Amino acid sequence: MKKIMVCIKRVVDYNVRVRVKPDESGVMLEGVKMSVNPFDEIALEEALRIKERGTNAEVVAVSIGVADTQQQLRTALAMGADRAILVQTDHPVEPLTAAQTLLAVAKKESPDLILLGKQAIDDDANQTAQMLAALWDRPQATYVSKLAVDGAKATATREVDAGLETIEIDLPAVVSVDLRLNEPRYVKLPDIMKAKKKPLDVIGLDSLGVAASTWLKPVKTVAPPQRQKGIMVKDVTELVDVLKNKGLL
Repeated sequence: MKKIMVCIKRVVDYNVRVRVKPDESGVMLEGVKMSVNPFDEIALEEALRIKERGTNAEVVAVSIGVADTQQQLRTALAMGADRAILVQTDHPVEPLTAAQTLLAVAKKESPDLILLGKQAIDDDANQTAQMLAALWDRPQATYVSKLAVDGAKATATREVDAGLETIEIDLPAVVSVDLRLNEPRYVKLPDIMKAKKKPLDVIGLDSLGVAASTWLKPVKTVAPPQRQKGIMVKDVTELVDVLKNKGLL
């Protein structure tokens, strides 16, 4: 294996409490801490582990978004990625546009394996990996909790409704990862300093021949209802009465 491409998305940090804009047109992003999508961070960790097992593969981190997305790519470089590519655009990127963009990058880079998170925590679409595999006309493995690469083949254990499913796929392929695949490494200060010297290329979305198409139009964004305060009951009989009054029994 010579090259692994890892797709990364910039999202609101999972520790941040998301707030809805007053006009309900979306969520507030100004002044909010942004981070690498946690699922994509797991994908990057797996790529680094594959490299460290002796494959000596080049790990390339790729992201699509605004100029500030370079911060998240620098985090990927600090974790251990060899270089990074930012496809810069100020337009919202929907799953199909993301898949088309990543396909254009893949055609230039010719990776043996593309890794990405099964979904992003901002929209939970869970579509980009499947679309990318279809457009690239390559095998895919989704919801992967265990991955083993052996030459031109990979064995993936997938989490499905009925339990676990193990499949074998030919490389090149697209693999989307689940939470239980690994635990990403902690980034140390020396690694952050080294990352500043690693190459990070910025290219425009238009230069890849991809248009930022808009297929979805959000109508309204609302915050979930506040949880009601719990009540204390004296015994099981009172608990049953309360549940009956609420129509839960």
